[in-house]
Amino acid sequence: MKLYPKLILEALEKVRYPGTGKNIVEAGMIEDDIRIENNKVSFSIIFVKQNDPFIKSVVKAAETAILTYVSPDVAIKGNITPKMKQIATQSDSLPILPQVKNIVAVSSGKGGVGKSTVAVNLAIALAQMGYKTGLLDADIFGPSIPKMFDEENARPYMETIDGKEWIIPVEKYGVKILSIGFFVDRENALVWRGTMASNALKQLITDAYWGELDYFIMDLPPGTGDIQLTLVQTLAITGAIVVTTPQKVALADARKGINMFCGKKVNVPVLGIVENMSWFTPAELPENKYYIFGKNGGKELAEELGIPLLSEIPIVQSICEGSDNGQPIVLNESCITARAFQQLAQNVVSHVNYRNENMEASKRVEIIR
Repeated sequence: MKLYPKLILEALEKVRYPGTGKNIVEAGMIEDDIRIENNKVSFSIIFVKQNDPFIKSVVKAAETAILTYVSPDVAIKGNITPKMKQIATQSDSLPILPQVKNIVAVSSGKGGVGKSTVAVNLAIALAQMGYKTGLLDADIFGPSIPKMFDEENARPYMETIDGKEWIIPVEKYGVKILSIGFFVDRENALVWRGTMASNALKQLITDAYWGELDYFIMDLPPGTGDIQLTLVQTLAITGAIVVTTPQKVALADARKGINMFCGKKVNVPVLGIVENMSWFTPAELPENKYYIFGKNGGKELAEELGIPLLSEIPIVQSICEGSDNGQPIVLNESCITARAFQQLAQNVVSHVNYRNENMEASKRVEIIR
């Protein structure tokens, strides 16, 4: 006889939990871990209390139901594991970063579109406007924030505050910053599994003393993977910004990123699109615009999806030089790109305020697999 999970569940529907009278499938007591190997079947039954008086009788009844309604040849004896339901503790229910007013994720569907440049200059521009700002380099595998702030040799220290050891972020240009790059050898590649990277990121968030912040900017890695899911499960994100260039391939990936945030499972508001590298303006011809990567791609995508276009950032030679030298372009107020980033910051503030006034407060995302 061929065994499959549906047969097992149908048999278990015959077993009732004495405490409620419901069958144990209807009551949600069967863990999603049914394993079938030849004629061997194993799974877990979830109980609310450690000392539940019905544990033994329910396990015995489940064994009998499978042998009766599936097959007497099923190897089930001793293969049912009682588990206790995980109850959220008080510390689990407390908000993470309670002193942070707004959490903004800066993301991109693909690499190479200048996402980190946008995140860095946006954070500094917000600080220039007088907002208390923090910046987290969430790109665990390719941290670039330390270099862009010329702080590659910085090593955050620990400090005891209210009886707990906290990581104290590095502060520069009025922005509190943390990156995994502060804690690893910058010459060696990080070879971590997804779980290790996610845990490292959580530590940078929950074990750091960020204090009071008006804006907490997170520079996400490109794409739609484990790190993005870890963040939306860990923090209640106010909104996301998606960075693209005018190129069709970049726009296609930006669309995927927007769909990830807007999807039912994640449901994080998208504040808008930033089109980076919109045009090239040479220093000697400041009035000229050369559309190297295409024209109006970000604008057209924003209009199609009904999402604001927050800014079009022109490319100038000094933007790359500034990033490499730890002098972000927004510090050079005479540059047209600096003015574009300052306008971006003003637009972000405006859209965050509108979002907060017209939408429900953000909640952490519960991903159900």
